[in-house]
Amino acid sequence: MAFNDWNDANPAVVPTGCARCHSSTGYQDYLGADGSAAGVVDKAPPVGTVIDCAACHNAATATLSSVTFPSGVEVKDLGAEARCMTCHQGRQSTVSVDTSIAKNADPNKPDAASEKLGFANMHYFAAGATQYGGITKGGYQYAGKAYDVKFAHVVGFDTCIDCHDQHSLEVRLEECAVCHPGAQKREDLKKIRMIASAHDYDGDGDVLEGVAGEIETLQAALYAALQAYATKAGAPIIYDSHSHPYFFKDTDANGKVDPNEAVSANQYKSWTPRLLKAAFNYQVSWKDPGAFAHNAKYIIQLLFDSIEDLDATAVAKLTRDDAGHFAGANEQWRHWDEDGKVSGGCSKCHCATGLPFFLQEGVNASQPLSNGLMCTTCHNAMPEFTRYEVKTALFPSGAKLDTGNLDSNLCISCHQGRESTVSVNTKIAGLEPDTVSSKVTFSNVHYFAA
Repeated sequence: MAFNDWNDANPAVVPTGCARCHSSTGYQDYLGADGSAAGVVDKAPPVGTVIDCAACHNAATATLSSVTFPSGVEVKDLGAEARCMTCHQGRQSTVSVDTSIAKNADPNKPDAASEKLGFANMHYFAAGATQYGGITKGGYQYAGKAYDVKFAHVVGFDTCIDCHDQHSLEVRLEECAVCHPGAQKREDLKKIRMIASAHDYDGDGDVLEGVAGEIETLQAALYAALQAYATKAGAPIIYDSHSHPYFFKDTDANGKVDPNEAVSANQYKSWTPRLLKAAFNYQVSWKDPGAFAHNAKYIIQLLFDSIEDLDATAVAKLTRDDAGHFAGANEQWRHWDEDGKVSGGCSKCHCATGLPFFLQEGVNASQPLSNGLMCTTCHNAMPEFTRYEVKTALFPSGAKLDTGNLDSNLCISCHQGRESTVSVNTKIAGLEPDTVSSKVTFSNVHYFAA
């Protein structure tokens, strides 16, 4: 269907709005490999021009290192995965949903239906938007909420083509099994759950199921909330993931999709801004079948927030965020998002790569944003999961300490505060103890200096 949808069209061409990702000729046109301007498809290519060798192997793709997503955000410094994400990015975002609401409804009346408002479809296989999460805003991100950014896997398995064969698109299962020994077949991938996913996000009492199972239950909860909201508003809704435009009127109000209902003529039209946002995220969660691996926590956050916006009481038993080291949406990890990187003075303890860099180089330097710690923050070898050996921990006072336990020394490398008697005495040296001085500022020991 991805390449045959226009076979019966007259003329038999792939529309310019679709050709970038549904035609080799269109893809090359978009990148400017055919000598035309980059960033736009100038001419509708004929049908049958499927993705071939020339699509990804040409002069334009050889130097392609950035991708602009539907939100307008440009991700730079990419490798060969830029060729994948030029298409696998979806077609909508937080920005486009907000723009549609502002244009076709009253944003200040979230529960008022508008005949002008229509469903915004994310499109299929938007794995790039899922992976980059809060950076590219592929899902609808609610105001006042923080979201996980790019999901970083271990070095060597952190891009599209690290994990997928770029020709067959199949997952490199044999590579997964090195760290995930239970992953012997594709279906096993959904059973994976790492120690960083300790919470019962969906509230079903099962913290041993794969994280994909958590997402599936949250999807069901969101669908129930969508239907309850729409029914209460007097316009029951149903969803069919295989029938465009996906959301339809539930004409008999039985909560199920009947054969005569999943047709274009019966598409749902009673959209309110609140319902549209949640429905958009529901579709986002379904249309990337690998979302549980690409950025599970981002999808969980989108689903949770959508349920909460429809019915705040429905999230009482659900969990949105992780704790401490893995709470990717919390301030201790998101504080530097606007800067695009974590500053050198904070990177040792506020990103996944800062501590390993410090232990190896003996200095701090700015580091990429992260969603908390990773396996490789404390473990120096995979899949053995051995930990970095810290012989002594250097404290802000200049004191060095060996607790006698290498793991404790590793923890103390961060959980030591940032000030001490020495730094306070240095700051007040030569000053009268009871005289106000403009030279003195507060010394903050910082957090969790255990």
